[in-house]
Amino acid sequence: MLEFTALPPLALYIHFPWCVRKCPYCDFNSHAVRGDIPEEQYIDALLTDLEQDLPRVWGRPVRSVFLGGGTPSLFSPEAIERLLAGVRARLVLLPEAEITLEANPGTVETERFSGYRAAGVNRLSIGIQSFQPEQLKKLGRIHGRDEALAAAQAARAAGFDNFNLDLMFGLPQQTPDEALADLRTALALNPAHLSLYQLTLEPNTLFHAHPPELPDEDVLAAMQDALQPELAGADFAQYEVSAYAHAGRRCRHNLNYWQFGDYLGVGAGAHAKITHPTGITRLWKVKQPREFLATVGTPRVLGGEQSLRTEDVAFEFMLNALRLTEGFPAALFTERTGLPLAALAPALAQARARGLIEHDDAAIRTTPLGRRFLNDLIAVFLPERESRAQAGRHKHRPVEADSR
Repeated sequence: MLEFTALPPLALYIHFPWCVRKCPYCDFNSHAVRGDIPEEQYIDALLTDLEQDLPRVWGRPVRSVFLGGGTPSLFSPEAIERLLAGVRARLVLLPEAEITLEANPGTVETERFSGYRAAGVNRLSIGIQSFQPEQLKKLGRIHGRDEALAAAQAARAAGFDNFNLDLMFGLPQQTPDEALADLRTALALNPAHLSLYQLTLEPNTLFHAHPPELPDEDVLAAMQDALQPELAGADFAQYEVSAYAHAGRRCRHNLNYWQFGDYLGVGAGAHAKITHPTGITRLWKVKQPREFLATVGTPRVLGGEQSLRTEDVAFEFMLNALRLTEGFPAALFTERTGLPLAALAPALAQARARGLIEHDDAAIRTTPLGRRFLNDLIAVFLPERESRAQAGRHKHRPVEADSR
């Protein structure tokens, strides 16, 4: 049995499942728009879904809210304002809470961003992916270079000094010089945060069924060698595998995931992790928007619910925390898992012997070698009855890697 002396911080994730078009690399719960989005009905459903989940988190303050998708920026500022007002009426939202909205270039303009800011959004995450017209076409994006530049400029004009840009590298036939050009263009837009991640071919995507020609390992290594000094020179500190930020601008919502905090998940296909005094529960909502709208407010809206096994808790903590560049203090493991650090001892010893991890009085952290072979490191912490070949299924991108 797990034993917790305190509950972890709580965040709220709200999912918007519609996109203008499904990208060929995307394995998230997103659906191409066919006809009009039922905006008013969906906002009502989100608030009903939140109300149904409230008994799981009575009295706990919420430190961050993330409106993700899909493409939340397809919804009007008025709809977002009504949603956030409803959230505040039902939950204790801390005054300094970070409230992020994902936006897609081509679906926003300065007036719309100003409306989101007035509604209470204080952080944007803009899905650029690339500034190269040919790459954007290959990636199935609905925007071009000009729209990408305009979106970032519109965010700043609307008063957002805290915004993230998503970029990919390792794109089809991309060269290190092209990846560096994309990064330099992004840096010139002066974002506070960058999510920079490698394109991967995920199951159940068009790219997985029909793989494009991607750069080989040597070219990918050359890209990373070129990108890292450029980021450091622009005062972007890496704090997670795919995340870079100026001082004081780390994404608090994503940090909560990586530090094994709790989160409610509201909306079609949204996931939640909730800690209670003797265990941890994961639950998720039905994925199809039509089914979600038909079942919200009833038990049938749950797609599933699972109590984590004791042997899985340590692994899930490490799956997330090993992404953090600075690592984590040993005390955080016990605080967030309800387990003594001794539960990790054999795996930690093995990882240290392989040069994948280091452990001192301040923190447990991955080495540069461990970051390069992160999936191999994660596999060390898999419960014994799971095959290490299954480690690949635990691969995940950060929340902001799907800004549609």
